Amino acid sequence: MTVALPWFLAVVSAAQMQEVENWLFAQGMPVAALMEKAALQIANRLSLLYPLTKFPRIGVVVGPGHNGGDGLVVARELKLQNYQVKVLQPLDQLKPLTQNHADYGKSLGIPWVDDVQALAHCDLIIDALFGFGLTRPITGVIADLVTAINDLSMPVVSIDLPSGIHTDTGEILGTAVQADRSFCLGLWKRAYFQDRALAHLGQTELLGIGLPPQAIANALGQVWPVQLLGAEQAQRILPLRRPLVTHKYHQGHVLLICGSQQYAGGALLSCLGARASGVGMVTMAVPKSIKNLIHRQCPEALVHGCLETPSGAIAGLGNLDLSRYTAVALGPGLGLDVGPVVEEVLPVNCPLILDADGLNQLARQQLLPLLAERTAPTVLTPHGGEFQRLFPDLDQGDRLTAVQRAAAMGQATVLLKGAKTVIASPTGPTWVIKDSTPALARGGSGDVLTGLMGGILAQTGEFDLTQGVATAAWWHAQAGILAAQQRTVLGVDAQHLAEYLIPACRQWIGQNATN
Repeated sequence: MTVALPWFLAVVSAAQMQEVENWLFAQGMPVAALMEKAALQIANRLSLLYPLTKFPRIGVVVGPGHNGGDGLVVARELKLQNYQVKVLQPLDQLKPLTQNHADYGKSLGIPWVDDVQALAHCDLIIDALFGFGLTRPITGVIADLVTAINDLSMPVVSIDLPSGIHTDTGEILGTAVQADRSFCLGLWKRAYFQDRALAHLGQTELLGIGLPPQAIANALGQVWPVQLLGAEQAQRILPLRRPLVTHKYHQGHVLLICGSQQYAGGALLSCLGARASGVGMVTMAVPKSIKNLIHRQCPEALVHGCLETPSGAIAGLGNLDLSRYTAVALGPGLGLDVGPVVEEVLPVNCPLILDADGLNQLARQQLLPLLAERTAPTVLTPHGGEFQRLFPDLDQGDRLTAVQRAAAMGQATVLLKGAKTVIASPTGPTWVIKDSTPALARGGSGDVLTGLMGGILAQTGEFDLTQGVATAAWWHAQAGILAAQQRTVLGVDAQHLAEYLIPACRQWIGQNATN
């Protein structure tokens, strides 16, 4: 078996990672050899990130299993590089291989200490208590030890995962180490994309340990259940090259149904997102009273003025011909007094994106079961509160599982917004956006995403729709990151975010110009 995607894009559960390792061991890879590969990678990174001249004293807290063994090999290597290393081993019984490394470390003169206070004068602490696969809560003296580690003032680096975090769900098992940096070994673990684990992970980095493609394919198959979306995958979706002979309607026509007198900005921001996508035509369906505002800000858009409710929301779509469009997005700024527009667009025979008040209407009117009757794809883009209203029985603690179940229940592609946005469809892989910025936690940011996504999906091409949705989220996040770098986290309002979509794209094109 072969793996088409780069290994560093896979996201695995504890059971899948164990299956990868078991395959290696069954083929003859010694457990000790794999431990050496992993620990040498860690030691090399530590010596670069925490140089001897600034971090000469290092404490290593080791557990009884192979994570502790990794830590002991790291202790050995740092000792040989002239770091002053101390080891704290709170549990007496070690696995045989870990015990071998402990014996060798002692023979090199590495001191073993009895109490965490003996590490109080170290410059760095390495957490090697428990790796992936922990399922039981940390209690008793080990819980007290974790608390004491968290109270120390020096940086803490965790091997594979901060001790006390559930590998799959990110749940804090009683207590957990609060790391400043976490080295994930081999393949990304699901916990790295769960909101409740993020405060404990610190800066994160994946360290390769030379896993052969066959081992990954054996555990994950040819289509990985969960995977990251990166620049290479986005390149397959973004329409960066076009034929010389074309015209606007060959480049897609998106309809954005949005806005109200109270939330006119939602319509404008979604329009700005759509036009940055490069879509050939943008049509806006908005209340008549804000039609001129849209014309002034987005003169290239076609604007359909809809009849209004007494509060200034869209009362209905009137004679709008929905068959003209290659994608429809509905929701930003509609307001709660909107008419039956969700029911009007459900029969549309093209990708339909429901966001914001479109989702609230879907939940309020209990229209979710009707999505299964649609013949064209549906995309739902909730934040946490909207997700709860749509799927009240799903626990968002395990975000990856919740989104996968929601996609199956709604027979739709579901994008759950957050620090690590997750996108799932009823069939096919689940995508995760690894890199983002809290600068995106601003009103209107989601409206820009809806327009951008609508513009991308309207440009019909030979790509998977769910991957197209993930590409919109990735591009949106890249724009936020670039804007925050240049304007600080505080300076990225939604309008500036939209302005950075093209610079982010241009930056990405430059980095991939040879592809």
